[in-house]
Amino acid sequence: MQQDKTWGNRIFDFVNHGLLLLIGIVTVIPFIYILAVSFTSPHEVAKGGFILFPKEFSLAAYRYIFSTDTLIRSLGVSVYITVVGTLINLLFTSLMAYPLSRKYLRGRQPILLGVLFTMLFSGGMIPTYFVVKSLHLTDTLWSLMLPTAISAFNLIVLKNFFQAIPDELEDAAKIDGCNDVGVLFRIVLPLSMPAMATFSLFYAVAHWNSFFSAVIYINDSEKWPVQVWLREIVILAQSRIGDTSIEETEIQPLTIRMAVIVFSTIPIMLVYPFLQKHFAKGVMLGSVKG
Repeated sequence: MQQDKTWGNRIFDFVNHGLLLLIGIVTVIPFIYILAVSFTSPHEVAKGGFILFPKEFSLAAYRYIFSTDTLIRSLGVSVYITVVGTLINLLFTSLMAYPLSRKYLRGRQPILLGVLFTMLFSGGMIPTYFVVKSLHLTDTLWSLMLPTAISAFNLIVLKNFFQAIPDELEDAAKIDGCNDVGVLFRIVLPLSMPAMATFSLFYAVAHWNSFFSAVIYINDSEKWPVQVWLREIVILAQSRIGDTSIEETEIQPLTIRMAVIVFSTIPIMLVYPFLQKHFAKGVMLGSVKG
């Protein structure tokens, strides 16, 4: 039978719940503010003040950012980069993490040290650009996916996850006639769905937010991802403020920026709930065994 809580435990629970509630409010309020301002009329925003509930509802900011067809095209580019790039990340990371998780692999330690070295030092932006250029990847979407095909941090965590899988399963599969590739795709990966879902989210968010790489490697504006085009829209909105042919309250840079944030954030937020149940489990299991 459960004993009654002492006054000390009750006070601790009260303070703990209060702090968690306060942290939750502080975390949620900025998102509510961004969403509210994006749906607020430019005239009300021009008055200033902190807005949580718009008094004058308006879709002017969203009409502005959707006023050109190039945004829809760039959205398709970002979706392509996110889907294909994430598949490439998962494939390459798995193909490298699995052999490194096998202790009988010759040269395993030097390779792991090389991977850890890349987490501390990198070649830099200019050498990376020359490598991409020498491979004729500039001005192609491959330049946004292949140079970041493997994350060293994700590789180490996934390697530790694979190590936690019992060796007896691999031995049984090989007795049944599976080779190493068959063991990876038929045994290891199906048992690693929590980890794969977690890294899918990590890689997808990185690709969706890809901005700087596109600015460096992509010259053709038709191949720009949505993040680059959203930046151009914000800059254009700010430059039009001084245009005397436009009414003072027709364009409001703050509402444009907030609408851009909402538009660029919602797709990833819609994906997250489907992976949430695997998220914590995947990261925790991958850190059990080093």
